[in-house]
Amino acid sequence: MLEHGIDVLVGTTKGAFIVSGAQGRSDWKVSGPHCDGWPINHVIGDTETGTLWAGGGGDWHGAGVWRSEDGGETWEVTKLTNGQRDEWAANDPDFAQMIGWTGEPAPFADAFSQIWSLRHEHGALYAGTKPARLLVSNDNGRTWDTVEGLTNHPSAPDWNPGGAGLVLHTIVVDPNDAKKLWVGISAAGVFATEDGGASWERRNRLSNAEACAHHDHPAAPRDGETGHCVHNMVQAPGTTDLLYQQNHHGVWRSPDGGRSWENITEGLPSTFGFPIHVHPRDPDTIWTLPLNGDSIGRYPPDAAAAVWKSSNGGATWQDQRRGLPQESCYFTVLRQAMAGDRRDPAGIYFGTNSGSVFGSVDEGDTWEEVARHLPTILAVEVLDRG
Repeated sequence: MLEHGIDVLVGTTKGAFIVSGAQGRSDWKVSGPHCDGWPINHVIGDTETGTLWAGGGGDWHGAGVWRSEDGGETWEVTKLTNGQRDEWAANDPDFAQMIGWTGEPAPFADAFSQIWSLRHEHGALYAGTKPARLLVSNDNGRTWDTVEGLTNHPSAPDWNPGGAGLVLHTIVVDPNDAKKLWVGISAAGVFATEDGGASWERRNRLSNAEACAHHDHPAAPRDGETGHCVHNMVQAPGTTDLLYQQNHHGVWRSPDGGRSWENITEGLPSTFGFPIHVHPRDPDTIWTLPLNGDSIGRYPPDAAAAVWKSSNGGATWQDQRRGLPQESCYFTVLRQAMAGDRRDPAGIYFGTNSGSVFGSVDEGDTWEEVARHLPTILAVEVLDRG
């Protein structure tokens, strides 16, 4: 971690990594793997304290949240559920001694297998799990509670899993109102609360019925609602209610906190992709990374990588390719694998399933590969120490 620089926080299938750049967003260095090589689905940081959190796990480890209070030098895990290694250790004293297993019961037993997403805002730390539930911690991740209002939502028995399972992968907290949250669940859709999680509304309604027409894909909008397989969602700056989402079938904009959604996919080369990112100061500037389709490879169209930018809220789109591979490019960029810094001009960073991190320090006009040969990248976030 470099003082006054940029830290790109990377979650991978083999631990967390920190890709650190100097003040000028250059001279990138990689540290890791952290978190004992656990699969890490998401890494976030607090700019005020420098605390880092990494969420992940799986069938072998169980689910847990790692915490570092010294910039990633050392890490401590709060284990939340049991995994196969716990069963092995319980029945094999030699194995238990080898891994330092204590037998302390996990607070959520086997209720979920992974932490999928994290969000820190207003002093609270939130975590989304697989299968989908929302957790909250008020002591920096040491202890956790379930947000029961979402778990007990009347629609919960009918939530259907997406391709990665039933995951709560997106947590948006209004920076101006601690009681106002949105979550994205695949494939149950968008949910919102305005009372701190006591009650939740499903918010998937289309702005007009015509948006349902001419779509025959199983994940397409129908019955007056967007497809429920939301892939990623962001809140625009300078407003409490403007949201964007990349769906399994299209890119959507909501001017009213998700109460209605407008299709802004026209002009993009496909309806399919995973991440979406919004400018830190301009609510009308967004970026996404379309892939060729859900069942024909999930790589950039024509095997030529491009990030697509809109400067007018999705009315028109422009591809940004300079510095990105334009031949034989078959990587995938997953739903949490694009993020940005808050500098001027804004920096944008994304990670690939082939282990590369690409960065742009001029809002997407040019790109540089800032790290390569990492494990499969699951998530990218940015901690700006400038």
